[in-house]
Amino acid sequence: MNAPLPPRCALGPPMPLPATSEAELHAMRRRAWREQGIVTLSVGAIDDPWLRQAIINEARRLYGDTSVRMR
Repeated sequence: MNAPLPPRCALGPPMPLPATSEAELHAMRRRAWREQGIVTLSVGAIDDPWLRQAIINEARRLYGDTSVRMR
């Protein structure tokens, strides 16, 4: 069977995007918080065990379990 050919572009093959740096991620998180009231947290960065577990519980309730192992 003949599969259709992928679309061609005069500009050449797509270039892979560079990995996002920690500074860029921080800037995106800050902007999301300031402009939309959305907070993104790394569970590993939360030192208080009670608060960390409360956030994990709420995330599991909203989104289901994760494949990332928590400390």
